[in-house]
Amino acid sequence: MKECMNETLQDLMRSATRLTQAGQLREATEALQRALRGAGSFAPPAAGQPKAPPQAHAGHGPGAEAQSLVLDGCVFEVESSERPPAQRSAAPAPPSGSQQAWGGQVFGEVHARETAIGAFTSASHTHAALSRHYKLYVPPGHVGRLLALVVMLHGCTQDPDDFAAGTGMNERAREQGFCVLYPAQAADANPSRCWNWFKHNHQRREGGEAALLADLTQAIMRQQGIAPGRVYIAGLSAGGAMAATVAGLFPELFAAVGVHSGLPGGAAHNLPEALAAMKSGAASMPPLDTRRHGPTSVSASAPRQCVPTIVFHGDQDRTVHPRNAEQLVAAALGSGAALDQSNGQGAGTARVEQGVSVQGRRYTRTTHLGERGNTQAELWLVHGAGHAWSGGCPEGSYTDAKGPDATREMLRFFFAQGA
Repeated sequence: MKECMNETLQDLMRSATRLTQAGQLREATEALQRALRGAGSFAPPAAGQPKAPPQAHAGHGPGAEAQSLVLDGCVFEVESSERPPAQRSAAPAPPSGSQQAWGGQVFGEVHARETAIGAFTSASHTHAALSRHYKLYVPPGHVGRLLALVVMLHGCTQDPDDFAAGTGMNERAREQGFCVLYPAQAADANPSRCWNWFKHNHQRREGGEAALLADLTQAIMRQQGIAPGRVYIAGLSAGGAMAATVAGLFPELFAAVGVHSGLPGGAAHNLPEALAAMKSGAASMPPLDTRRHGPTSVSASAPRQCVPTIVFHGDQDRTVHPRNAEQLVAAALGSGAALDQSNGQGAGTARVEQGVSVQGRRYTRTTHLGERGNTQAELWLVHGAGHAWSGGCPEGSYTDAKGPDATREMLRFFFAQGA
């Protein structure tokens, strides 16, 4: 009898996985609920995956339960459909240690809004004993297509919902048909929810936040059928610095990186160095250690290469000095590329254009070509702008609606690089 029960559970989990990959999140959730009701207990997770036993979820009300299943390393907590409708529609309280619920959706809980605007869901991922929550946007009508994936890393004090609203990335994803992954930094990992780009233990391939973000990206690629060679990463401020770090450590995984108001990977290895780099730029940038010292799901023999990079930075940024933007371009062109610190132009051939946004904000765009004639680096210096996402929406924090549209330009740059 137990063997039949486990077989049914596995069938339902496989079905849920297929439905998730097809973007049918509501049907996938129902399949998970049937598995939970019918099996009574969980089959052991695969080796290396976290155990996720049934548990009551705080704030769900009397008799309400949320049970967990592991699919490809990601933990989904599924609400019981046996609760009265009034209880199911109420916004539950966030789990212990979190600061807030995101738009009525709680960390780790599958709440699919599978409508004409696509699905925006929450879950969590664990790698090398480190766990983080995330949100994923999947556009409508994507079944049968190989999609691209953009990984978006928020800045300090932000969360995925805030960052999605400020950048307008989900709206672009719906229009152009790609997925967007928003990992969330935990408050217990950093009180300001900054990514720990400046800590040496998070600048390695085999462990820490950079390795977790790369592993999460690969898990989403498998779940959603993402096309290899069409995976990109971007971030703002601390998120931009972490995006540069992750892309530098895993160049075989990301086709391009976008850094807004951020710093180069390896610009600091502790807090004093981070503060100094933010104030005046990095004193020196030793190459990131891309060697494998322990088990990882990413190739151990990854070639050392420069990832095509697009950089946005306000020349009046008082939080992160604009010199970091110049150093990001230097890193993208190779360690031997010298920069003129006065204008950010490389020692080689560069195309410089002056422009004005629709809202009247001036900018200088400098484009550097690679050996094959492709654009290897692009720097947008936005004049008069501070520490904010250029062309962003006022619904999100740290946005500047007057500037050129960083979201649109990053996507243009990304998709020109992908296979």
